[in-house]
Amino acid sequence: MIRLVFIILLFAITFSGFAQKQDQCTRILFVLDGSNSMTGKWESARKIDVARRLLSRMVDSLDKEDNVQMALRVYGHQSYVPPQDCEDTRLEVPFSENNAKRIKIQLKTIVPKGTTPIAYALQKAANDFPDDLCRNIVILITDGIEACEGDPCAVSRDMQKRGIILKPFVVGIGLDPEFKETFQCVGKYYDASNEERFEDVMGVVISQALNNTTVQVNLIDDYGNPTETNVGMTFYDIFSNKPRYNYFHTINLKGVPDTLILDPLSEYRMIVHTMPPIEKDSISISPGTHNMIGLNAGRGTLEMRKPRGAQYRDLQFLVKNLAGEIVNVQSIKQKERYLTGYYNVEVLSLPRLQIDSVKIAQSYTTKISIPEPGIANFSTYQNGYTSVYVLRNDKVELVANLPDDEEFTSLVLLPGRYMGIHRPKSSHNILDAIKKEFEIKSGASVRVTFY
Repeated sequence: MIRLVFIILLFAITFSGFAQKQDQCTRILFVLDGSNSMTGKWESARKIDVARRLLSRMVDSLDKEDNVQMALRVYGHQSYVPPQDCEDTRLEVPFSENNAKRIKIQLKTIVPKGTTPIAYALQKAANDFPDDLCRNIVILITDGIEACEGDPCAVSRDMQKRGIILKPFVVGIGLDPEFKETFQCVGKYYDASNEERFEDVMGVVISQALNNTTVQVNLIDDYGNPTETNVGMTFYDIFSNKPRYNYFHTINLKGVPDTLILDPLSEYRMIVHTMPPIEKDSISISPGTHNMIGLNAGRGTLEMRKPRGAQYRDLQFLVKNLAGEIVNVQSIKQKERYLTGYYNVEVLSLPRLQIDSVKIAQSYTTKISIPEPGIANFSTYQNGYTSVYVLRNDKVELVANLPDDEEFTSLVLLPGRYMGIHRPKSSHNILDAIKKEFEIKSGASVRVTFY
């Protein structure tokens, strides 16, 4: 066995993180290799002795941190090899507060004996955490690759999809290039070439486990400036596809996009909730530095001019992309911002009005207009079946079916030529239907009687 440490980080998905130091509970589970190969010499002592010493120092330091709990799982320490026991793992110290002393005592009792069931130990480790909203982190320390039938990479991928594992850290010593390549599917690789380097790497990993990282999102307008703002943003974990953070983009008092905080242990898919939304995939956050994320998000405003009269106080219209997909349902009372480009508008009037290729330009308000409607008042001598049609371009198009149990009905209609057809319920003769043509003018009303 030639590898010393590989670290896999598992943690529960959260929605917050608004201070650089983690405010919510963080649980760190150390999973230690207790297999026979850990008796091998490495620099000043046996590998197991170096691991004991550095882990003891690490848990003493972590014990002083607020909102941090620790636990210890060991594998390969219960059964001698041969034969090979590929289920040799046990939670030796469960999670609790201020248990650094218990972990250090337990570390002294470990006698390396058996094989290296990494995948099986990781599967079991997932059950060691209480079911709450703490950040659950697993640090697996081993000097060798998988020795059983398990596949650590497959376990890692599966648990990432379930929202338990995020991108792992891999720390190794003296690894051949082929072994380094093997661990690319597990996570990010670090090389611990000696005891001092191992301690430094562990410090880096713990720092990343306990701290968030600053990020600035630049929403770029059509002129190339980061001026777009006042829109929601959601960051999803890329493997579990669960949301971790929700922010509302803000320009601060210095006139630049305000800083937000993200956990660097995850990769993200970001959705900016513009209309239509913008998506950016595979976002990696570099810990310990200020990260910049840029997206093209030029926007303009769409408004409908209100016709005279009170008939259209609650009128709505559909805003669609050029492929016909609905982007938004907008009220005549609202102004709404859209990404720059061309849209088709369908006004939900009677009859519906189609306005194609409406241009939305950067920082400009596009105003669309519709004619002032008129009113048609329908009356019948008895209840029956009544349909209203618009006559345009030599076509007859259905506008509305009137209630069959009312003798008086009114419709607000756009100007144009119309036809109404009515047949009483008592009639069973198609020739008894009454047809009336009429015209609607803006701001006027017309009476249509079926007698």
